[in-house]
Amino acid sequence: MKRILVASVVSIVLMTAVFGFAYPALMTAFASAAFPSQAGGSLIVEDGKVIGSRLAAQAFTSPGYFHERPSATTPAYNAAGTTFSNLGPTNPALAKLVHQNAAAVLKLEGPYDAGLTIHQIPVDAVVPSASGIDPDISLAYAQLQAHRIAAVRHLPLTTVQKLISENTDGRWLGFFGEPGVNVLELNLALDKLGGK
Repeated sequence: MKRILVASVVSIVLMTAVFGFAYPALMTAFASAAFPSQAGGSLIVEDGKVIGSRLAAQAFTSPGYFHERPSATTPAYNAAGTTFSNLGPTNPALAKLVHQNAAAVLKLEGPYDAGLTIHQIPVDAVVPSASGIDPDISLAYAQLQAHRIAAVRHLPLTTVQKLISENTDGRWLGFFGEPGVNVLELNLALDKLGGK
């Protein structure tokens, strides 16, 4: 009995040391050497200052910037506490959330796009992503915001649309997923054009 107990304790200590400490340390070292940017959080640095991560949305509220998807985290866009709303399609709270977010989009974009209707608003403009901090928006949502950006920044609409096109990531391996636009990177490119 004593021999089995000692073997069990040794096994637990050994497995904890190998799989709890040594293996994670080895993988962290490998990732840091092979993929330093990704291992470091895919941070975006401008003028020596970290301004965000390519992997996490942050709030843009100025009408002169592209806006991200709604966030389900508390506080909004909290990368330390990602979460989702967990509202099913039959939940009245989801319908209320979609209605509120659609009304906000119409109020913001309507003055710049007179023909805009609720049926033209993409789903990612009114529903949070699974993580609550998705950094990408659909091409349709970016195009919807282009009229506002062009008007507020006094830029030709074609210039803004070209910028969207240049900052659109295609499907992974050519056929997985949908094209997306990273909001932070798009806004940084927009700032380089000027016209705030």
